[in-house]
Amino acid sequence: MSENRMFSRVWPRNCPILVHVLTLALDTSSLVGSLAVLRDHTLLGVISTTSDENYSSRLFRHLEFLLRDLALTFADFDLFSVAAGPGSFTGLRVGLTAAKAWSEVYRKPVVGVSALEAVAAQSFPLDPSRPEFVIPILDARRSQLYCAFYLRAGSQLKLDGAEVVLSPDELFAEIQKRCANSNAVIATSDPQLISAAMSRFENSASSPSALSIILQTVSGVLAPSIGKLAIASAQRGQFSDALTLDANYVRRSDAELRLKGK
Repeated sequence: MSENRMFSRVWPRNCPILVHVLTLALDTSSLVGSLAVLRDHTLLGVISTTSDENYSSRLFRHLEFLLRDLALTFADFDLFSVAAGPGSFTGLRVGLTAAKAWSEVYRKPVVGVSALEAVAAQSFPLDPSRPEFVIPILDARRSQLYCAFYLRAGSQLKLDGAEVVLSPDELFAEIQKRCANSNAVIATSDPQLISAAMSRFENSASSPSALSIILQTVSGVLAPSIGKLAIASAQRGQFSDALTLDANYVRRSDAELRLKGK
């Protein structure tokens, strides 16, 4: 047994509970895609670009460059982590397929991480007032938002309910209902979404006086956060099953919607 990891029999396939972890993290959920390599929670390298194409089209070229630059191979990694949604249907499928394949070939564990949680986690240590709710939002297009409500649970964030897709007005109404007499931070990697949210709160005469909202822009480079969240899960002995890990698309694809409309 390696000196830097322990093994637990409660997990299928002798899945390791990792103590010191070299992690490869990838995010192909949006046009701002990223790859990151972490040793424990220390970021060793990251690469990210923004393009009109899904990041999945550039993933393997960038991965080859990053591994060569760090003098690493796939066999060196203890853990693979990947954005599991919501986001681009094509991008998520490519990223998940790659991470699951690496897990199977190299017999290393994999953890799927919510892109919304990766946004929420970035706001968690930054706000000194420690709001009760953290509400990450991402652009879902069609004038809609991917969003979720997280509650602070000690040093962790706990998903309260399900990840959903809402219009800005629906989200505003949900915040008024769920966060009344409380405080919350809305976190997003898109400054335009922050501007829209700010104007909605400022122009509303119906906002409860006790409702305190902080609007915060975080990084759209999600791979480092995905890696850190995956490491925390691994250290708790919580892994994804490489065979059943699937994307959380939150809503139907355009093709499914067109088919349903026929």
